[in-house]
Amino acid sequence: MKSPSFSLRLFLLICLAPLLFFLVRQGSEGGWGPNSDRSHNNITILLWHWPFGPSYNLEGDVCWNRYRIPDCRLVDQRSLYPSADLVVFHHRELMNGQERLPLHLHRPRHQKWVWLSLESPDNNRYLNSFNNVFNWTMSYRRDADITIPYGKLLLKDCDTGNNSTEDIIPKNKSILACWVVSHYEPQHRRSLVYKSLKRSIPVEVYGRLRGSVLASIDLLPTISSCYFYLSFENSIAKDYITEKLWRNAYQAGAVPVVLGPPPDDYMAVAPPNSFIHVEDFPSTKELGNYLRQLQLDKERYAGYFAWRHSYQVKVYTDWRERLCSICPQYHSLPAQKVYHDLEAWVRK
Repeated sequence: MKSPSFSLRLFLLICLAPLLFFLVRQGSEGGWGPNSDRSHNNITILLWHWPFGPSYNLEGDVCWNRYRIPDCRLVDQRSLYPSADLVVFHHRELMNGQERLPLHLHRPRHQKWVWLSLESPDNNRYLNSFNNVFNWTMSYRRDADITIPYGKLLLKDCDTGNNSTEDIIPKNKSILACWVVSHYEPQHRRSLVYKSLKRSIPVEVYGRLRGSVLASIDLLPTISSCYFYLSFENSIAKDYITEKLWRNAYQAGAVPVVLGPPPDDYMAVAPPNSFIHVEDFPSTKELGNYLRQLQLDKERYAGYFAWRHSYQVKVYTDWRERLCSICPQYHSLPAQKVYHDLEAWVRK
């Protein structure tokens, strides 16, 4: 006859075996720790509202079919909120009162809320209303949790260094400098620099300021006829480098004269000797003289295009691509983070 103690041990073993199996399985699958709720394969991104109104088609597996990003589900149906890993909110609509945060809904423990904006700090207001709400930031800033630049440079599949740099420069150059401006404010720094610079060199201006608005199809061909393009940002802020550099200057084939964040911010994302920064000159008169001399020196001017042998320009315009880009970096994002003072981060 078996002793009572043996029977008790056998009973406990039978009862505890399923629990032990569960614990071992959880540990082997990485189910413990701060990322325990983020170990599943498919990542669901819910865009609560589309930036600036117009929506895009999200039928099918958008992230894979368009951008070859796997295991990434991008949706805009609010009914999927309970199962979303991330919910993304664009600040402009929250700021204007067009949209509201769903604070009345139960927020799943694993779910992250993402603050999205591509605007400069001057155009992001009422930020204190959103303290202690968001887990991650999504911005052009390099120190954002999710960085989505206006553009970037990609290495070409093969270096074209054997070709002459002059072959890369558009042949239709006839204008020394040009500037396309839609919103002209006389007190803006870029306006003051422009007015000072035009005393030294002629600047061809397009846009509402001169009543010569360019059609989209004419933008790049027009700028390509300019030796230099004034890539002047409407706000001076950390890392705020917009399509004025990537599309208007680089894609058009004009050398950008930049006004925006400090030169180091440009150097962090653009090749050396690919742009001319206003701050590198003690006065606009000296800047103008430099541009005139550079126009006449074909070899030195061509040097500003040498980077094109190795790189090509990528400009981001589709919100779907920006949002899908979250997935490849999702598991490396901080699991435990809350922005207690959103305005402090935006304005630093």
